Amino acid sequence: MENKTFAGNFLSAVIFTILGLLTIKFFNISYPMTIVSTTQSSELAVVGEGKVEVTPDTAYVDAGITVDRASTVAEAQKRINETNNKIINSLREIGIEKADIKTSNYSINPNYKYENNENRVDGYNGNVTVEIKVRDPQMASKVIETVTTAGANQIQGSRFVVDKPELYREEARNAAIKNAKEQAEKMAKNLGIKLGKVVNIVESSPGQSTPISYGKFAEGLGGGGGGPVIEQGSQTLTSVVTLYFEKK
Repeated sequence: MENKTFAGNFLSAVIFTILGLLTIKFFNISYPMTIVSTTQSSELAVVGEGKVEVTPDTAYVDAGITVDRASTVAEAQKRINETNNKIINSLREIGIEKADIKTSNYSINPNYKYENNENRVDGYNGNVTVEIKVRDPQMASKVIETVTTAGANQIQGSRFVVDKPELYREEARNAAIKNAKEQAEKMAKNLGIKLGKVVNIVESSPGQSTPISYGKFAEGLGGGGGGPVIEQGSQTLTSVVTLYFEKK
């Protein structure tokens, strides 16, 4: 009797389940389903940073030429060209290579004067910038003195850079890797785990610190008063690495 009852209940349950599934399919009824899965990382990621202080080996000087109140465009061009050529020749005389002298931002614009209810052209203004790459930073002061003597009436500043920073980035990277390994060993000890081999490394290079120096100009520059006092400072090259260690 009990077997018949069990069989009847089992059959009823099967029939009910089939009918339920058919109903869901027929009416396209959606029902929530949640799948929960958990994973445990088998890696330890550690960030390390390395820095290298480098003395810049190259300087850049930007010298400006400005002319005002030229009566014609041709006159403005003539005045700019004469001064520009004089500056270039004087730089060549102190040993600056032609390839390290670049003329840019050459422009001539009309100067307007409002008179009798209308604007009229009242002469022309001209501007040009001469960028000089100085391969010996100790020459920067001499370069500024030379260009101002030759007619440059604007010194837009001097800046010092490392010409080939890639030569020092490897040193910064090695320091960052060493720093990351030291931190990983401390973390593993504190966590009570053992480290395996490094399975991945990611490097990033944050913004580099580049010194910018604006010379303190001595009185009488260009007239025998001596050149400006310029400090080239130092540049910091930084590398940040993330090391991924296996956890044993």
